[in-house]
Amino acid sequence: MPFLQDLIHKLEVGGGMRSVKVGLAVLVILGGAGFYNFRNFKNMSSQEAMDAAQLGRSIAQGKGYTTLFIRPFSMYLLKKHNEAQRGQAPPSKTAEFTQIKDRHPDIANAPVYPLVLAGLMKVLPFDYAIPVAGKASPFWTNEGRIRYQPDFLISLFNQLLFFVVILLVFSLARRLFDLRTAWLSAILLFTTDLLWRFCVSGQSTLLLLLIFTGLIWCLVRLEAAGGQPGPAGIGLFALAIVAGLLIGLGGLTRYAFGWVMLPLLLFLVLFAGQQRFLLAALVLVAFLVVMTPWVVRNFQVSGTPFGTAGYALVENTPAFPDYNLQRSLDPEFRFPFLRLFTQKLLVNTRQILAGDLPRLGGSWLSAFFLVGLLVNLRQPAASRLRYFAVSCLGLLIVIQALGRTQLSEDSPELNSENLLVLMLPLTVIYGVRLFWLLLDQLELPFRELRYAVIGLFGLVVSLPMVFAFLPPKPSPVAYPPYYPPTIQAAAGWVKESELTMSDMPWAVAWYGQSQCLWLTLNPQSFVDITDYQKPIQELYLTNITIESRLLTHWILALEEGWGNLVLQSQAFVAQGPWPKRINLQVRQAGGSPASFPLHYWQPGWPDQFLLTAREKWPKSE
Repeated sequence: MPFLQDLIHKLEVGGGMRSVKVGLAVLVILGGAGFYNFRNFKNMSSQEAMDAAQLGRSIAQGKGYTTLFIRPFSMYLLKKHNEAQRGQAPPSKTAEFTQIKDRHPDIANAPVYPLVLAGLMKVLPFDYAIPVAGKASPFWTNEGRIRYQPDFLISLFNQLLFFVVILLVFSLARRLFDLRTAWLSAILLFTTDLLWRFCVSGQSTLLLLLIFTGLIWCLVRLEAAGGQPGPAGIGLFALAIVAGLLIGLGGLTRYAFGWVMLPLLLFLVLFAGQQRFLLAALVLVAFLVVMTPWVVRNFQVSGTPFGTAGYALVENTPAFPDYNLQRSLDPEFRFPFLRLFTQKLLVNTRQILAGDLPRLGGSWLSAFFLVGLLVNLRQPAASRLRYFAVSCLGLLIVIQALGRTQLSEDSPELNSENLLVLMLPLTVIYGVRLFWLLLDQLELPFRELRYAVIGLFGLVVSLPMVFAFLPPKPSPVAYPPYYPPTIQAAAGWVKESELTMSDMPWAVAWYGQSQCLWLTLNPQSFVDITDYQKPIQELYLTNITIESRLLTHWILALEEGWGNLVLQSQAFVAQGPWPKRINLQVRQAGGSPASFPLHYWQPGWPDQFLLTAREKWPKSE
């Protein structure tokens, strides 16, 4: 049997064993991903993910960089800018100035991730509709698991990005240290539960993590080439340009990432050799080439460099608690800025140092990383890269503290403001290296015990991932409040071009494909918008509002808040059979009562509240 003999020889001598190992590794990765998706996948549960997805769909459908999720604060910025451009004396309440009559330009999101999703939606067969009943719906699988197909495809795409990050980490660890560090780093990164949850969340974190890991790879190559004697080659300049482009792409994925330019320039000036200043200049120019066109676009649209995202500094402060700024049609910026920023920085930094930093990466491997930064390393590149790691860590703590908003309060770990998660590749690599240094100094009675220690170390670090597969089985939907069939049904009462208002407009925009305005701070603003700008055809409230704090959100605001409106409607409903038409009263700015424009209360939405302008479904008209 010459064929069998040749095969055995190839496996033993000809390098075939390497192919077998690679094949087994691929099977383990695919099998682990499949099992994780089967057990732990759920539909999107974050505002940022749904907002980016609906924006990507608008781009893919040829509607430009326009959004169905409208923030009242975005309307304010556009109105202010258009008034200044056209020289009209404020206040102007026309829809032309706030641009909600047709397609509302998005000034909240950085463009790269929505553009990537738009390309994905062009290539893959996304099916956004959910049939009313039956398991034939794409929301159900044959096994009875609940799964919205577009959410699942976006999750799979993020998992693909995750696998590329693992390959880059393997390459980096091997270049900085050795093969055993590379393998263990890749394995521990693969078993990091936090990154898997980011994959499923649908946020841009994995794309940003890939960009940051690519930037580290460029730095390592720049450091190695810069330390060589002689004149710099074209390859060195090309690496500097690539590094600048990556910083720019990262900044257009998440604006706060642009600050990483500072530790990058510092690293180049210290360790890039004789051409350090030229390389730093190339990086900066490449960064500006990428960022400048988008900043100019934002200035032309809204008069601000970063739209609503640029006001994160004042969000979740005593001046604008909760989401009050984003829900404001006419906010007042009269407060002591310096004292407000200092207070926010100190309070949030203390919280990060006490909670987020020790749990960096979702496990106690961060302790190995922090100690590993202090250990003397023989590898020059690894030793110098620590300076970049430390400067990035300190900078990201400050930026995350100042940029923290209510998004971080609603979801402390899985949010777009979690910048420390970008340090995970370096955390794993340096943490694993310290583990090997300690293990090499440990005298064990027999060799097999060494393998047991390595396995125990990997198991303990991966415990969060292990518990993700243990009972109880997690819910397959992020309810409350996100249940896609209900959201699509609620959005079905209006046409796509008509305007609705909700306390979760990102979900209505993504699942319902309907233009939706974020719930304003009071019903008076609702009346102003519907009278002067565009009629609002539906009010859709969920337990986000209905189950809010009773005293501060309902009783104290009873005269002018949404609680008064909900209580009035419940009083009408409790009078007897479902009334087809109800008349609610709101207080106008002058103090006189006025009739609320929506008169039809729709039954059948448990734990939710639906008022519409019409009695029947649009399709039955």
